[in-house]
Amino acid sequence: MTAEDVTNDGNSIQIEGEDITPKKDGGVMKLVKKEGTGTELPMTGDKVFVHYVGTLLDGTQFDSSRDRGERFSFELGKGQVIKAWDIGVATMHIGEICQLICKPEYAYGVAGSPPKIPPNATLVFQVELFEFHGEDITDDEDGGIIRRTLTKGEGYSKPNEGASVEVHVEGTHEGNVFDDRDLKFEIGDGESLDLPPGVEKALQAMEQGEESLFTLKPKYGFGNAGYDKFNIPPGATLQYKIKLTAFEKAKESWEMNTGEKLEQSAIVKEKGTQYFKDGKYKQAAVQYKRIVSWLEHESGLQGEEEEKAKALRLAAHLNLAMCYLKLHEPSPAFENCDKALELDTSNEKALFRRGEALFVMKEFDRAREDFQRVLQLYPANKAAKSQVVLCQKHLKEQHEKDKRLYANMFQKFAERDAKKEAEQAKKESDSGMEIEENGAQEQTAA
Repeated sequence: MTAEDVTNDGNSIQIEGEDITPKKDGGVMKLVKKEGTGTELPMTGDKVFVHYVGTLLDGTQFDSSRDRGERFSFELGKGQVIKAWDIGVATMHIGEICQLICKPEYAYGVAGSPPKIPPNATLVFQVELFEFHGEDITDDEDGGIIRRTLTKGEGYSKPNEGASVEVHVEGTHEGNVFDDRDLKFEIGDGESLDLPPGVEKALQAMEQGEESLFTLKPKYGFGNAGYDKFNIPPGATLQYKIKLTAFEKAKESWEMNTGEKLEQSAIVKEKGTQYFKDGKYKQAAVQYKRIVSWLEHESGLQGEEEEKAKALRLAAHLNLAMCYLKLHEPSPAFENCDKALELDTSNEKALFRRGEALFVMKEFDRAREDFQRVLQLYPANKAAKSQVVLCQKHLKEQHEKDKRLYANMFQKFAERDAKKEAEQAKKESDSGMEIEENGAQEQTAA
């Protein structure tokens, strides 16, 4: 603990607390007003939720989340707040209330923040920490991969698809370590090394030298199947501690000339085909998608290069369609068949696979049209003939089902109408009897 006198515009205030700056330069002094609970502290990248009151050294209040009645949240260590806050909140436990006295170089510096904060102002914050949780790094922010940063990395560059990475991974489930290895591989090849998809997704969010703890929900782990090799049960949530030791990014599309794109596309096509033969359809799809990304918008090609690019794109879309069919994902299979047919309007495989996708989607009418088109163009295709028969069978069953459904529906409508008519007739009958009784009473009275 230290204490010193600070003068600000003629007012003197005693500053107490612990110097919590890395440099120990007295830039941020912390004084705990109320102890928190637990032992865990927020980590870099965590989203933290606090209340705060900010004042100048003379006691003038310039901001307060409490007055607004709404907790303030930010991602720790990302530069979203003043430096003093990134340093100070990282030392707090849940429920803790502390005072942070922040020198200008850890606050708003020589410029201040007009009109409320003057230049070179030392600020006083009272901060209460309510909760914190890890950073969601999924594209859809579905909570499937949560990162807690143990050691911050260097720079801003991150691995991309196809990057060569050197990592250490430690996988745990319910406190038991099931995987602990040093690995070197290309992103996209992780499944062949018994890594779940969430690990490769995590790596693409990391910086060199970073070490982080990732929690993977089943969707990004080993899914509903589990993984017998590691004794992982179905639907398991996993934890992976990952250190990215080094990496070399794969060339992006804009970094390659046409010749390089064609050369690399041919290489990854063979790689994808091998994955497909091995039954690794997700990994195969990753390779084929790289071809599409490289060549789809390549313009100004002529002659042999144009033919090569078209053939590679066509093969990529056809193979992607097949991968998605194997993965029971008919919608992207259908989309890739459409892309293939834009390149070759009468392609046998594209028409047949689009028919298969439509069949899975229970679009039997449209599926039959595609299979019939295949037979028109390629009469020897026995599989297409069988599929036409199968589509007709399903359409007939669907028709019979619809007939029964509508027959039942009409029967119910008829019964409902008959019931209404009976009720109406009864009402009219009851009304007539009442009139007769009233008439009889009137006659008696007369």
